[in-house]
Amino acid sequence: MIPVYVSHDVSDAVLAVAADSRLAKLNEPPASGLYLQAGANGIVLRRAGEKSVVQVDFTGGSAHYRRTKGGGELIAKAVNHTAKPQVWDATGGLGRDAFVLASNGLQVDVFEQHPAVFCLLADGLRRAREVEETAEIAARIRLHQADAVNAMAALLAVEAAPEVVYLDPMYPERQKSAAVKKEMAYFHELVGAAQDEAALLNAARKVARKRVVVKRPRLGLFLNGEKPAYQYEGKSTRFDVYLPFAGVAA
Repeated sequence: MIPVYVSHDVSDAVLAVAADSRLAKLNEPPASGLYLQAGANGIVLRRAGEKSVVQVDFTGGSAHYRRTKGGGELIAKAVNHTAKPQVWDATGGLGRDAFVLASNGLQVDVFEQHPAVFCLLADGLRRAREVEETAEIAARIRLHQADAVNAMAALLAVEAAPEVVYLDPMYPERQKSAAVKKEMAYFHELVGAAQDEAALLNAARKVARKRVVVKRPRLGLFLNGEKPAYQYEGKSTRFDVYLPFAGVAA
């Protein structure tokens, strides 16, 4: 399990997120490997001896561009956003698609089982809640630190099933390593092996009342080799839509 280095300039708000992460805390950065750093500007993932970092940022960069200049239309169509469905994102990751969905006015529950990734997500949402332009969007996202396959079924005991379950499973890195962004290389190394595709898709189809939406590379294979009911295709990405198993309440 990777540790969190808590730097001396850390704020109380950042320290609170780090304290909730269930990760070992360090007072000095490690000599090697990946680690989280909690500092004045939030929590980042980095590798010892390298300057590049990964941080969940919903207020600037590509998230700001997609929010203010457009973007995310295809994923919005795939989940049928005009019907205002409740969405459970079972593969939280860096939270980018969940934030796009929340920007479209949807309530999104995000499941992320990796404690370090959950910590990055929690800190990104904390900062988004502190910015007027993104506070309302961030408030529509609820995080769960749990394995979605088990947690979604458990949540049904106390809450209504969502109309949509969204999946963006870890996809194998391209062989041309130079084409893989460093942040994604860090992320792949951190998360490790891909999820059990069969278990993930089956659990989603048991939970969703209307549809399961799966994000894939445009030319990528079907998840678990299962053909979807229909698709929404873009230039580099497509969204495969699966129907719930028979017997799931509509």
